[in-house]
Amino acid sequence: MRLGGLEARGSKMICAVGTEDGVLLDQTIIPTRGPKETMEDVIAYFRDKEIEALGIASFGPVDIHKNSDTYGYILDTPKEAWQHFNLLGTIRDALQVPVELETDMNGACLGELTFGCAKGLDSVVYVSIGTGIGAGIAVNGQLLHGMIHPEAGHMLLRRHPRDGYEGSCPFHATCFEGLASGPAIEERWGRPAEELHNNATVWEMESHYIAQAMVNLILIMSPRVIILGGGVMKNEALFPMIRKRVKKILNGYLNTDEMEDLDKYIVPASLKGNQGVMGCIELARRALVGQQA
Repeated sequence: MRLGGLEARGSKMICAVGTEDGVLLDQTIIPTRGPKETMEDVIAYFRDKEIEALGIASFGPVDIHKNSDTYGYILDTPKEAWQHFNLLGTIRDALQVPVELETDMNGACLGELTFGCAKGLDSVVYVSIGTGIGAGIAVNGQLLHGMIHPEAGHMLLRRHPRDGYEGSCPFHATCFEGLASGPAIEERWGRPAEELHNNATVWEMESHYIAQAMVNLILIMSPRVIILGGGVMKNEALFPMIRKRVKKILNGYLNTDEMEDLDKYIVPASLKGNQGVMGCIELARRALVGQQA
């Protein structure tokens, strides 16, 4: 079974071919430009790959409701050229194979749930902290959908007592993304995160915000594991700081096996950065199974 995966990001399209057991056979990266030229390249890549189905995990906001007239459309994205573009329909019509679509964050969560460090668990939260902050959430083995899709990057947080930064989010200023994303770090400190690894004050403040967000997710979603990915989390020194703060904030309120071993509960992303595209491969498998049912 040859399955296609498209991880549609704002800056690049990661296209891959793999098998249902998670083996990637081929992969390429196509820069994201306007929808017409980008989709021409994406479709050209998949056209001769003999795939039986395709899974898409897309930047958003994107309509993920299958009973909606605009299912598979990019909605009111800051990328103006992509607003209201029929992503799913354009690819499905061109390739004539079953297609399943999810958000980029839910796609990454599904990759970890199916092939990665969350395999075998029923409730998982995946959080990416980088240019933006987003979360993919699975509850009882099902990816979480509701009014739209999870927007955990915009939860409101308490400001660090020594932080005078106003926040980078144009909507909420001091939300999770506004205070802890890569752009927020760079704007606050005048240098990108990768150049600040030896500045303990930067990471003490960053862990303050990330830990608050993790506690909110723990108390609301009660996941079996929390997986942290994205560019900011490449600083592995953050993990013990976050775990320590989470424990302090919870203050003994939860007494579970997971809380007793936070080293195995709040963990780095696995799959060598391929969690998103591997989630797309699983989406493709589901699309094919759904058609055959």
